Amino acid sequence: MKQLQEEILKLKEKENAILLVHNYQRPEVQEVADYLGDSLALCRKAQSETDADIIVFCGVDFMVESAAILSPDKMVLIPDPSSRCPMAAQCPKNTVIEAKRKHPGVPVVLYVNTLAEAKAEADVMCTSSNADTIVRRLGTDKVVFGPDWNLGWHVARQVDSGLELIPIPEHGYCYVHKMFDPTTLHSLKTKYPNAELVVHPECDPEVQKIADHVGSTQQMLEWSKKTSSDVIIVGTEIGLVERMRREIPGKTFIPALNDAICHNMKKITLEKIRDVLVKKNYVCMVPDEIAERARSGIKKMVQLS
Repeated sequence: MKQLQEEILKLKEKENAILLVHNYQRPEVQEVADYLGDSLALCRKAQSETDADIIVFCGVDFMVESAAILSPDKMVLIPDPSSRCPMAAQCPKNTVIEAKRKHPGVPVVLYVNTLAEAKAEADVMCTSSNADTIVRRLGTDKVVFGPDWNLGWHVARQVDSGLELIPIPEHGYCYVHKMFDPTTLHSLKTKYPNAELVVHPECDPEVQKIADHVGSTQQMLEWSKKTSSDVIIVGTEIGLVERMRREIPGKTFIPALNDAICHNMKKITLEKIRDVLVKKNYVCMVPDEIAERARSGIKKMVQLS
């Protein structure tokens, strides 16, 4: 493994490439990252803080598309093109177009966990960390929101102003975060009475209600650094737990579920990263017209947040 990591580091330098790695990737992949974080933060890093010619994005399809949209002057590579997000697939562009037809004039807010074709039909994008801010600053009492129903519930709860949220699709979800259940979490809190529970807003409402903190992966990481608790139960994909254990010594991190694994994220391996740097065979291409329209929604999100 160490030899492969060293080979990748040399290839990156030779090709003037950077490696963007999502928090849910394998630990050995996280270790060779130039930037490690959540999807939009990684895209912003690539756009504003590097003069690299090549971006290798270790994440799922919508993340790689976002990097290509925001960095059209760079070659964006994905180590495994079959690494796709099932939730993003639940909200194709036709679903957004139909919602706009049914609810004319109602702003469409889409989670960045959507494909470029859907982003191109939205008014503004959001992340799990800024979704409530975006919706609040739109100043409307009704929004079309998708694709994650649980994140929409979290937003409505935070905004708390009689907001009518129209979900698209009706019950979009992340299969990993749907695994967590309140019974298991109550048992863990009983077993570890001094522990605090932090969960992602893609978890079910019943799980969010018993958490000490709800936030995006980056917010969960920062909160865990600052909290006085030495024992933290973590309700998200196991990759973030591995990063927390590595970066926050002196605290104990307990996965809310040991098999909370995004198998699409884990498709990316060191071997595939090395191969794509050598062959440059999996280039992410977003058609200009779609990229331009999707970029507009992302820019509006940045303005509002």
